[in-house]
This record gives sequence, C-alpha cells and structure tokens, in this order.
Amino acid sequence: MFFKNAKIFTSDFQFHLGAFQVEDGRFGAVLPENVPEDAVDLHGATVIPGLIDVHNHGNSNADFSDGDYEGLKRMARYLAREGVTSFAPASMTLPYDILEKAFATAKQLAEEKPEGHSRLRGIQMEGPYFSYKKRGAQNPDYLKNPDFEGFRKLYEGCGGLVRIVDIAPELPGAVAFVEQAKRLCTVSIAHTDCTYDDAKAAYDAGATHLTHLYNAMPPIHHRSPGAIPAAVENPHVRAEIICDGLHIHPASVRLAFSMFGGERMILVSDAGRCCGLPEESKFDLGGQDAWLRGGVGRLADGTIACSATNLFDCMVNAIRFGVNEADAVRAASYNPACAIGAEEEVGSIAPGKTADFIICSPDYREKRVFLAGKELV
Repeated sequence: MFFKNAKIFTSDFQFHLGAFQVEDGRFGAVLPENVPEDAVDLHGATVIPGLIDVHNHGNSNADFSDGDYEGLKRMARYLAREGVTSFAPASMTLPYDILEKAFATAKQLAEEKPEGHSRLRGIQMEGPYFSYKKRGAQNPDYLKNPDFEGFRKLYEGCGGLVRIVDIAPELPGAVAFVEQAKRLCTVSIAHTDCTYDDAKAAYDAGATHLTHLYNAMPPIHHRSPGAIPAAVENPHVRAEIICDGLHIHPASVRLAFSMFGGERMILVSDAGRCCGLPEESKFDLGGQDAWLRGGVGRLADGTIACSATNLFDCMVNAIRFGVNEADAVRAASYNPACAIGAEEEVGSIAPGKTADFIICSPDYREKRVFLAGKELV
C-alpha cells in the first residue's frame, strides 16, 4: 500500500512532502518518484515515526514494578493508543526479588508481542544505585551501592532486556560498575549529588546517558558545575527530559535543546500509574503513598514523584514551548531508539524498518496510529 501527499518526517530528520510505501508490516519505498494512482491521499497530513518512551513507569493504575502481566499489557495498550509504539518500562528502587518478578513480566510481553499493544523493547533499571540526598521519590529503604553481580543476575534473568541502567557516580564502586555494565547496556547518571569530576569520571568510563535532566541532580552552578555540564561536554552523552510542562519550565526545556542539540535530546514521560486517573487519586509508588495533584504525582510531603502524561503530549508540549518541530519529533523517536539499541528496527521512516507510524493533523491535535502497518482501532 502507498500513501501520498503527506508531510513525512524521513530518516534525514527533516519533513518532506511526498509518498511512502508499507508492505508486509514494513516500510518500502520512501519518497518514490512513481506513485500508483490508487495510493491513499493523506491531503497534506503530517506523518511521523511511532514514538518510543524509554522512561515510563506506568499508566491506567498499573505500574511496571508491580510485576503484574495484565497490568503491563494494560500499560502497553494505552501507550499504543497514544502513538507510543515502542517502550522500555522503568523500574523503581526496590529489592532484587521484586525487580526480578517485574523483569520476568517484561520478558513475557516482549516475547508474546500481543497485537494492538506497544512493543516492549527493553527495560530501564532506575535504581537502586542512587544517592540518598537526591533520591526524589525513590524509596530510601532499598537504596544500595553499585553492585555489578546483582545487576548481572537481573540482566541475565530477563534475557538481557535491560537496555539502560541508572547509577549515581559518586557512590563507592560506581566507575568500576560503569566499566563492566557498559558492555551489556547503556549506563546513565541519575538521582545523584555528584560533582563535575564524579560525573566526568563516569562518562570517561563509558556512561552515555543522563536520566531526566535537571530532576534529582544538582543545578548548574558556575563554581560547582555538576553532572549537567559534564554531560554537555561529552558528545557521546544523550539527555532525557520530562516535558509535561510541570517538571521543567519551558525556558529550561529550550535551554536543554540548545545545550545538547536535537541529535542528543530524548523526550520521556516518566509517567506513573496515575497517568489516566482522575485528580486527587491516591496510588502506590514503590511502596510509598502518592497522590495525583495539580496534574502531577506527588508524595505526601509534596515531592514530585512522576508525571501523569504521555510521550506524544510531551512532544507536542516541546513544540509549543519553542523547540524546533523536527528536533522534537527526533527526540521522541530516533534518539530514544538509539539509547536502547533499537534504531535498526524502529525510530524512523526508512525502507525495511517496522512500519510503526502516526498520521497527524498539522497541529497534532488529531492522530491515527499504525503498528507494523496496521491501523490501531
């Protein structure tokens, strides 16, 4: 099947007016010169790749860390409807046995690939190797120093599905952990009170990711720069940012894209189980009580715990905040695919890749979602 007269976000990270082909669940020709007369006319609609959320805890009153397979499927179904066609759910700071159970459900979903659901393409292991001071909403009872052998067992137990593991680089043994874990997956700095030198040592050792930029880390200070400038200086590091309009001021979102460039930014939702629930809902977050208040998840003391949005809306917010449209789309599709090693399969509209795409109105208020070439209904 051919689609024509579309504004297509192609693999050069620019929009082009033209046509594209979908055949046997994959993209065929993109911007071909000869288009069949019976091609579907999209009348100038915008077509972007399916989005990829590499930091999502839950939605619809389900959390990945519950270790509940039906809840994980409910999460994946919701994500698909919102145009998030691939995801890597994020765990919380919890005991290893609870993480092991959650990771097993991820393995099951990744293997079963139920139709009409977002494809699970990895896991982000957020915790337990974090700073107490910058723990945020992570449960302090389960914080640990870096433990490569414990991590390796979890990694192997889920068949290598962990694609990102987070760590505070100032903790004892952090650099050695990075040197070993980088051979298995992306290593990210997160929930840290580190100095610039701590962060630089981790990046020099092979860390290539910064989890939810600005949140749960020291701010940029001219005499004590911390993790953020260390990340900006290293061209191999990509940075996540939560663009729900509540975690980060729009000016700081624009600043992030200016510092890292569109090729190194990753939009994430960091959504919790409160996503999709009514205001003032009470919910569990890693063994702690939390509430949805003012459009964001909060602990009892008011600490922001998670977002209540989805990645598609985060992308639209970024554009609304003044981020270049092409950069925002790339940060929600190709860049996250690279972070989890899935860029050869998804993340862009290119011949041979899985035909996950979204047909959007020019203002992104309306959308039609396609999974492997089939429209989601």
